[in-house]
Amino acid sequence: MTTVRLLLLTVFASSIVGCGFSEKKVQATNESEGKDILFADPTIIQNQGKYYLTGTGDNVSEGFTVMESVDLKKWYLSDNPYILKKNDHTFGETGFWAPQWFSFNNMNYLTYTANEQTVLAKSLNLLGPFRQDTVKPIDASEKNIDSFLFKDDDGKCYLYHVRFNKGNYIWVCEFDVEKGEIIPGTLKQCLTCTEPWESTSNYVSDPIMEGPSVIKIDGVYYLFYSANHFMNIDYAVGYATSSSPLGPWKKYKNNPILHRSIVGENGSGHGDIFKNTKGNYYYVYHVHNSDSCVSPRKTRIVPLKMKKSSEGIYDISVSKNEVIKPYQY
Repeated sequence: MTTVRLLLLTVFASSIVGCGFSEKKVQATNESEGKDILFADPTIIQNQGKYYLTGTGDNVSEGFTVMESVDLKKWYLSDNPYILKKNDHTFGETGFWAPQWFSFNNMNYLTYTANEQTVLAKSLNLLGPFRQDTVKPIDASEKNIDSFLFKDDDGKCYLYHVRFNKGNYIWVCEFDVEKGEIIPGTLKQCLTCTEPWESTSNYVSDPIMEGPSVIKIDGVYYLFYSANHFMNIDYAVGYATSSSPLGPWKKYKNNPILHRSIVGENGSGHGDIFKNTKGNYYYVYHVHNSDSCVSPRKTRIVPLKMKKSSEGIYDISVSKNEVIKPYQY
């Protein structure tokens, strides 16, 4: 196990406790009735006018729970809260992190991390339970985390995820969803740390690029990613573009688009893109619990402002006064 892997395990384990309390104990009541939602690495999908939210929660050793909303502000725990659970025909004993929904050929999938391995489970129901026919990770040959599945217009699917090599870096490969396998010979690294914002001195660590999510607009692929260690107050989000899902990728000149200097909260990163009921793009992400405490991390949602440049590439930004602070009721 490399130093990076050990660091991830040690830091993540300590961060669950945060400032000396469990996530459930510090879930503060908001003045307007609700409790802060404490999903890190969150993801949201919209289906038939309702939003569904899951992520890395206080159940990191048990699986994933899900919440529902109709307005992105007030959220309620689903009647059957666990969409995937440990030992229920699923791989993993601990560290259930960073889930993502994916639909393909009339089947619902959930890709996630457990035991520092990417995993794929499926269900006929959007809310699970997600299970595996054969209990195994996608690629047991080495550790890999933070998976994201993308389906292109031609039906081909691609798996974006993080691998370790003197740091955490995002890789992509063509992927056979129904077999749950990487297509041989297609694996390649997407990005390296090249910009000052991607590795600041506020928390010293090996290079870290993680939390990928991808969308395609007008023939252009947009790869969103987080950089810095998640305990760094400068944990932030940028994006890169390409004419191919395999790259090469060109980083946006005005990165980062999500940072404490923009949204006003430390550690803003590792989220996912979704569309609201009107078809507008939003980004859901997490922030540090407070200026002095990293965990339990809080969930945030913000609309993406998109303005097409003369080059045909969208300039994407967010506004602090549009950040939604969702609450559980």
